[in-house]
Amino acid sequence: MPTAGPDLTTFERDVLPHLDLMYRVALRMTGEPASAEDLVQDTVLKAFRAWDSFRQGTNARGWLLTILRNTFINDYRRRRRAPALVDIDVAEPRAIIHEQAGQDPEGEFFHALVDDRILAAIDALPDEFREAVVLSDIEGMSYAQIAETLEVPVGTVKSRLSRGRRQLQGALMDYAIEAGIIRPGTAS
Repeated sequence: MPTAGPDLTTFERDVLPHLDLMYRVALRMTGEPASAEDLVQDTVLKAFRAWDSFRQGTNARGWLLTILRNTFINDYRRRRRAPALVDIDVAEPRAIIHEQAGQDPEGEFFHALVDDRILAAIDALPDEFREAVVLSDIEGMSYAQIAETLEVPVGTVKSRLSRGRRQLQGALMDYAIEAGIIRPGTAS
């Protein structure tokens, strides 16, 4: 007798609410709306196939982002070519969410300032730093959630965030002065 397969009702209930989040993260990883859609589709398909192995009541969001990240690493990074331009009008409204407060003041401050130049600077970060910055400062995930998603220790997450933010600070110093965020001569 054949097995029943995944329970479609619980799959839809637990996975569908995270589609927008997966798309935003995929868009930051791939830099192209079409590639992001493909990555999300591949992720959902893999999640559906592995749904029987998902433990109900655990963190579906983290589980899905781990599948998304691993799919990106395994499939998309190999085929990555010259960076494509992102249509900021499409990406920016989806890139900013206001979900968690009070857990990371530096991240919250950064989150409030995100615009086109900052998104371009984030996209230019090395992958390991960009992943941490996007998940923390754009998606509002906690250190523990990021550590689970990236499959690294919390200390590594903090280090990557610190180094990524430092690189962003260097890349955006002139912009911060132009925008009046800092005064010339006060930056160290």
